[in-house]
Amino acid sequence: MLASAFLAVLAAIERARQPPPDGMIPLTSSEIHHLLNVLPGPAPAPAHSHRLRWSAWRRRHQHRARTSHYQKRTRT
Repeated sequence: MLASAFLAVLAAIERARQPPPDGMIPLTSSEIHHLLNVLPGPAPAPAHSHRLRWSAWRRRHQHRARTSHYQKRTRT
């Protein structure tokens, strides 16, 4: 429970400190959890850059899906 609270606070601080770029959702606590699990490992730098690119792609995709969903709901 403490870890969940820590991730929620970390996500709130990140949202307040740096708004997400256009076309991306803000970092969520589950995304921060995933990045904290995979990035500190002893993997080579290309693996870390791949993880960060994947995270950015995922956030852009979620933004497009959310926008499409809200547009569809307003048409009906």
